[in-house]
This record gives sequence, C-alpha cells and structure tokens, in this order.
Amino acid sequence: MSIAAVHVSTSFGFLRTFRSMVQSDPPTLRSVANQWIPMSATWIMMAVEGPFLAAVIARLPNPDVNLAAYGVAFSFAMLLEAPIIMMLSASTAIVKDIVSYKRLRNFLLAMNTVITLCMIVLILPPVFHFVATRLIGLPIRVARLTHTATTVLLPWPAAIGFRRFWNGILISNRLTRRVAYGTLVRLASIAAVATIIAAWTRMEGAVVGALALSVAVTVEAVASRIMTSTSIRRVQAAVLSHDAASSSYGAIARFYFPLAMTSVLALGVQPVIAFFVGRSRMPIVSLAVLPVVNSTVFLFRSFGHSLQEVAIANMGPGFTGYPVLRRFAVLLGAISTFGILCIAFTPLSHLWLKGVAGLEDRLLSAAVPPLMIQSAIPAASVLMAFQHAVLISARRTTAVTTGTFVEACVIVGTLALLTMGFDIVGATAAAFALLAGRLSANLSLWYPHRAAVHRMLHGHAETTLSL
Repeated sequence: MSIAAVHVSTSFGFLRTFRSMVQSDPPTLRSVANQWIPMSATWIMMAVEGPFLAAVIARLPNPDVNLAAYGVAFSFAMLLEAPIIMMLSASTAIVKDIVSYKRLRNFLLAMNTVITLCMIVLILPPVFHFVATRLIGLPIRVARLTHTATTVLLPWPAAIGFRRFWNGILISNRLTRRVAYGTLVRLASIAAVATIIAAWTRMEGAVVGALALSVAVTVEAVASRIMTSTSIRRVQAAVLSHDAASSSYGAIARFYFPLAMTSVLALGVQPVIAFFVGRSRMPIVSLAVLPVVNSTVFLFRSFGHSLQEVAIANMGPGFTGYPVLRRFAVLLGAISTFGILCIAFTPLSHLWLKGVAGLEDRLLSAAVPPLMIQSAIPAASVLMAFQHAVLISARRTTAVTTGTFVEACVIVGTLALLTMGFDIVGATAAAFALLAGRLSANLSLWYPHRAAVHRMLHGHAETTLSL
C-alpha cells in the first residue's frame, strides 16, 4: 500500500485541481476545442467592450481629448488591477475545502484593501497632478478629464478581484458556462449604462466610459457571487484536505506573488507607454487612437488568452497531451492571425475603424499603421499562452516572470528610442514597441519551454515519494 504522496514543492500542489479536470484518455483536438470554446467566448465578450466604449466616446463631443483621457485612466486602473488578476488561477487551484476557501478569501480581502488604498492615494489631486502632468506630460485639459475618469474607476480593481475569486470556484467545479453568463451580464450592463448616460446626460465621453465599466464590473461581481452559491456550499461541506500546509497563508503567498508579479510587469508598462506617447510627436492624436487600435488587437488576442488554462488542464502526466495541444495552438494562431490581417490590410480597416469604432478621418490615418504593425501580436500571444502553460505545468514559473520582465524592458527601450531618438508618431512607436516586446518574450521563453518539454516527456514529472 502506498501512503500519501509528498510533493517537493507544496506551493505548486495547488495545480492538482487543474489535473482533476484532465480527461482519463489523452485529449483530442475536438475535446480541447470543446473546453476552449466556453472560456474563449468569455474573453471575446470582454474584448468587445473596448471597441464598444471607444465607439461611444468617439461619437460624443471632443472625441480626441476624451479618448485620450479614457485610455490613460484605463491604463491606471489596469496597473492597479494587475496584482489581483491571478486570483482566477489561485482560486481555481487552491479552494478545495472550507479552510482553503476562508484563507484565500481573507488573502483576497487584504489585497483588495491595499489596492483600493493605493488608488485613493493616486487620485489625490497633488499626487495625480504630479503623475499626469509632470511625469506623463498630459495637457491640462486631458489631465483633468483623466482624473475624473480615474476617480470613477475606483471600484474597478476590488470588483475584479472578487469576480475572479468567484469565477475560479466556478471553473474548479466545471461550471464554466456560468462564467460566460457573468460576462454577458457585464456586457449588457456596459451597453445599457453607456447608452443611457450618453443619450440623457452631457457627461464627457471619458467619464461615460469609466462609469459604464465601474457599474458593469460591480454588477458582474454580484452576479458571479450569486451563481457561486451552490459551489460554495459544496466547498464548505467538503472533507478537509490532508495537505493543510498547502493552503496556509505562507504557501498561498509563495504561490501567488510570483504569478502576480508577472501581471504587474505586463500591465505596469501601460502608464509607461502613455508617458512616452504623451511626449512624442502628435501626442493627443496618438493617445486618442491607441485605445481603439489596442482594443481591436485585443479582440483577436483574446483567442489565445483562454488557451493557458485549457492547456494546463489537458497537459496530463508526462505531458501526454502536449502533441495535441501544440497542434491546437498552431491552428488557433493561424485563425487569429488571418482574422486581424483581413482587417488591417484590406479596406475593412476603414470600415472597422470609421464605421464601427467611429474614428474621424483625421484620426483614421493615424490608426491604420499601428494596426498593421500589431497584426503579428495575436499569433505571438497564442504562442506565449502555450509557453506559459508548459512552464507552469512543469513548475517553472520563474521563467514566466523572466519572460514578462524581458518584454517590459524591450517595450520601454524601444519606445524611448523611437520617440526620443527618431521622433516617430507616438501611436506608431507604441505599436513597434509592443510587437518587439512580445516577440522578445517569445524568444526568451523558447529555451526554457523546450527544456521543460524534454524533461517532462522523459519521465521527470512531479517528484513524488511513495511507499
């Protein structure tokens, strides 16, 4: 008889919940697609909200100033949201019983409190004036609108934290359709709030967009909590895990903070982009078109965002699912690239950017080149999601953080060179920098990815002592 397995790294024992989602038989392209579609639908719905809000703002008075202010305010909110983003993976992997549920919930409450306090400090007038006008160099009018929009976004980070915590529990209970339902509620709330406010008030476009986001994500968090009620009762009734050490606060911190650093580095670069673009050639126009361009690119990047969790769940012991997952990733990258190429390099670009996104002619000419440049990013993002899945499955998350650090450094360096050394239009410089950063991250992950695959395929999976 064998006794309970002893894991080399208890912090990574949290991934066992993912393993429970793996099928008994090796995955097929069809089975992987069936798991990917519901999660991808959630990401696609979230990707739609960006172009929708940009289109609303573009149709209100002073679209260039308001789009610029909304883009900067959203980048601030995303930066402060960054530490809490990985709560989805943590909740999915950690919550197994009442003890782990309460400890991770307390951990979330502490993080939400700290993040909200940081955002309150940011919106204090002296602090915000220093950051927006002195550091980023925003014009006074844009800075004032950005301050108002950022203030309206105050509930955003904490609501995101709660929503991802509840969604993780839904995923671990294989209720991914409810996650999609929550996203649908969020989209409906955004559409309703933005449309009503734009039609019946005289609020500035940047404030309309920020208010719609804050209300929608709060409603989504509440809806997710309601839909999680049954799963929470199931967790509370579950038998206590024998591996109590894996859900201690120390183990949670050791597992969570390295992954959180990855999202902090990834999203923390957004204000830096605003800083350089704000000091580049054509700063207002560039800041105005970037939210539209980036949200369009994100729409196609979203195809790959849900690949990471699906790949982790299907990798299997000894990486038995790796060949099928690799083929699926290649197919996914091809589809996402074809889609964005059809828009970026054909007359559809004018139809999308002007007819759908609502950009004026004077902004349209500045938006097309960055869109063309970033057309390779969706494929690179699919590759990165697959690389991350391999490395996390092989318990090499340090490489994931290193790759993100490389990406951030390349983005900042490229932006500084192009905006200060070559005087390129800010939006175009940002597009080059984002592409260079993502490709550099792919390259930095290539060797660790191959080494992890070689190690796992040769029988050196999770080290376990059994008797």
